[in-house]
Amino acid sequence: MLSLGIVGLPNVGKSTLFNALTRGRAQVANYPFTTIDPNVGIVEVPDERLAHVARLAGAQKVTPTTVEFVDIAGLVKGASRGEGLGNRFLSHIREVDAVAHVVRCFADSNVAHVDGELDPARDVEIIETELILSDLDTVSRRMAKTEPMLKTGDKKYRLELDALAELEEFLNSGRPAREMELCDEHRQLVGSLFLLTMKPMMIVANVAEECIDRLDAVAAEMAVDGGAPVVPVCAELEWQLSELEPDDARAYLASLGLARSALDSVITTGYRLLDLITFFTIKGPETRAWTVRRGTPAPRAAGKIHTDMERGFIRAEVIQWDCLLQEGSFAVAREHGRVRTEGKDYAVQDGDVTLFRFNV
Repeated sequence: MLSLGIVGLPNVGKSTLFNALTRGRAQVANYPFTTIDPNVGIVEVPDERLAHVARLAGAQKVTPTTVEFVDIAGLVKGASRGEGLGNRFLSHIREVDAVAHVVRCFADSNVAHVDGELDPARDVEIIETELILSDLDTVSRRMAKTEPMLKTGDKKYRLELDALAELEEFLNSGRPAREMELCDEHRQLVGSLFLLTMKPMMIVANVAEECIDRLDAVAAEMAVDGGAPVVPVCAELEWQLSELEPDDARAYLASLGLARSALDSVITTGYRLLDLITFFTIKGPETRAWTVRRGTPAPRAAGKIHTDMERGFIRAEVIQWDCLLQEGSFAVAREHGRVRTEGKDYAVQDGDVTLFRFNV
C-alpha cells in the first residue's frame, strides 16, 4: 500500500487537507505543532474502471485498492539542527513512500504565517533545504564510518567513499538526491542511506476558495523546471465537500465548474510518482483492485493476493478491462480468443483483469 506523508510549514493547511482526504478529525488550530504525533488514515483510491468491471461481473463485494496518508507535524527552519520537533519530524518522513509538500498560497489575517508573510517559493525552499541538510548529515556520518575501512585495502570502500563524496557535492549544490543520475551500483548505496530527498515529492499548492477557477494557472506559477509536480487544491473547500453526501458533493463541484475533487489528483499523482499500476481480479463474488509497481512479473503480482499463488504459479489469463466490457463476460471473451495466456515472465499491465492459475 502506498504511504504518502503530508508535510509542510506550520499553519499551511496540512491537517485540513488530511481531514478532507480521510474524512478524519485531525485537530486543526491556528498555532504551530498542532500535530505532534502523526495522524494516519486509509483512503480508497478512486478508479472508475473498478466500478465498470464489478457491474459486469455482478460482484457482491467490491474492494478498491487503498493509500495511506500520514499527517506529519509542521517543519520549521532549523529542523535539521533540532529546531521545532527536529529529528522526530524527520524520522516520520523517513517512514513514508512519497511526500506531499503542502504550500500555503492563500492570505488570511486570522491564520498566522510562521514566517510572517506569504511567500510560497520561499516556503518550498525552506522545506527542501532542511531535508537536504538532514541528508548531508546522514552522508557525513556514513563517510566517517567508511574512511577508517580504507586501511583494509578493500577497493569497495574506496568506491563507496568516492560515491559518497559525489553525493555530498551534489547535495551541497542545493539539489535533492532524487535529481541525481546514479548508476545501479551507486543507486544501491544511496538506497541503503534512506535519504529524505530521494523520496518522490509533489507540491500541493493550497489556494483560497476564490482561486478555484484558476487552478491550472496556480500550478503553472508554482512549477519549476525538472522539479516536483504541482497539484493545486483548496483544502478548506475539499474539507467542506467531505462533510457532504457524495451526490451533494458532486452537485456542489458541478456548480463551481469542477468535474471532480482535486483530492483525486493528489492520489493519482502519488501513484504516478511511485510508478504504480492497478490490476483487477473477478474471481468468485468479489471484484477487487490491486496495486503493484510497473514491471511486476505475474507470479509476484499473484503473490499480492496470496503467497501460495506465487509459489505455485502456472499461468495468468489476462484481458484489458475495456476489452472485457466490450465482450460482455470473461467466458465470452475467452471463446472469442480475446483472453491471453501469459507465463512467468509477463509483466502485469495497468488495467489488466487477471485470473491466476496455480497449483500448490
